[in-house]
Amino acid sequence: MNKQKMMAGVVLFSMLHAATVLAGPADYVFTPKVEKGEWELDVNYGSNRPGSVQGRNDVSVGVGYGVTEQWFTGLSIKHESAQQGLTLAEWENKFQLDEAGTYPVDMGFVVELETPIRGKGPNEIRFGPLLEKHYEKLQLNGNVLFERAFGQADEQGVPYVTNIGYQWQSKYQWRSTFGFGLQGMGEMGQWNKWAARAQQNHRAGLLLFGQIPTLGEHNINFNIAALFGISAAAPNHTYRMQFEYEL
Repeated sequence: MNKQKMMAGVVLFSMLHAATVLAGPADYVFTPKVEKGEWELDVNYGSNRPGSVQGRNDVSVGVGYGVTEQWFTGLSIKHESAQQGLTLAEWENKFQLDEAGTYPVDMGFVVELETPIRGKGPNEIRFGPLLEKHYEKLQLNGNVLFERAFGQADEQGVPYVTNIGYQWQSKYQWRSTFGFGLQGMGEMGQWNKWAARAQQNHRAGLLLFGQIPTLGEHNINFNIAALFGISAAAPNHTYRMQFEYEL
């Protein structure tokens, strides 16, 4: 293989790696709301089926706390079935930048650090602005997220880059304990040089959410989504669910 072909292969792999680094079937849509003094216990599960390729299953269990009216922090353990069973620790910090309803759009910011505790993989940081808008029973969310790996070198020798992705959802509160809507996520590649359309990862689909009554005074909140690939690089199907118990 000559030098030009080798460089072309590295560039192509870099684009594919950049376009998929953010993808995780258990990922959920961040919201800017913070409740001071509230504990959260949550379980997330996700599974994708990328056609003829073996699927991936992720599961995470975490606990979080609203330290102030503007700051929420949480720790979780996540296991990824891909990459020979990688287990990671995640530290999420979410900041509510204004009081809900003060401005036309509620704003927040999230910073999430991830490090492997079993298996080989790099450290990663994910951060970005969170936006939310309400129209009576309708809630709209839109987030822009940046992610960069650091620390342990990539096994293929591809240099780390800063990637860009997005999340969005539209939720309609049909009943006090049940609602439905649409949800989508995607990754475009490097923040300053997007990958070709065929190499971007875009998923969208249906969302169900609500509350499950418990014996105590607290309920279990849930949201469940079925997302479908709308680009060539995306998994054909992604199924994800989140269960959250607030104290």
